Amino acid sequence: MNRVLITGAMSGIGLASTQLFLERGWQVFMADKKEDLEVLDVIRDYYEGSVYFFKCDVSKDKDVKHLHSKVQETIKGVDTVINNAGIITHGLLHEASEKDWDDIMANDVKSIFLTTKYFIPDMIKNSYGTIVNTASISGISGDYEMPVYNAAKGAVVNLTRAMALDYAKFKIRVNSVCPSAVDTNMLNPDNIPKYAAVNPLKRICEPREVAKAIYFLASEESSYCNGVNLPVTGGLDVHSGQPK
Repeated sequence: MNRVLITGAMSGIGLASTQLFLERGWQVFMADKKEDLEVLDVIRDYYEGSVYFFKCDVSKDKDVKHLHSKVQETIKGVDTVINNAGIITHGLLHEASEKDWDDIMANDVKSIFLTTKYFIPDMIKNSYGTIVNTASISGISGDYEMPVYNAAKGAVVNLTRAMALDYAKFKIRVNSVCPSAVDTNMLNPDNIPKYAAVNPLKRICEPREVAKAIYFLASEESSYCNGVNLPVTGGLDVHSGQPK
């Protein structure tokens, strides 16, 4: 049975990914700063013995070290890590606080460094593994009034490429998904019509649609994909910006 660690697993893209991997027969180890017992009870009722949860702040070294120990103890390690944890902030760069910058970089970028630090040695030992990072269209293009988030997701995009190069010799593939606006609690519901209006499909993305892309990159279905930053945007990223 394939085994996967999913960070930021308690809601949004992480929860949709948890459900999809479970449906397809994987063991899933969920990690999140928040613990929603109602959600966990429902998942465990359906997938008893296949899903586990550990409360963890993946921006902190000691937490991720402890997470690795719990994963090893519980399911003897994982084949795949989905680095999905992340936060967002808005506003002009000169208006951002040092805390805004540090929090985004810690949650969106440092977290990937820490999971790699503790989990990839097992993959190297096994000569096999896949890693999928949740980046963003904001990592491959710029946005108005989102410079801190753009910087963090841009780092994830290029970190994905660098990891793919370095770990390929160990038969470990590293890729990312780059979604546009997704219907999660990170998106202000009042803004959904605006995001939908500018998208060629005239709607925003659903979490399960991103989860499907994550599953593809995590599984052997993408066995020759490495260093890919896969847009999941409905075509938003392909427009030159010129008017009709």
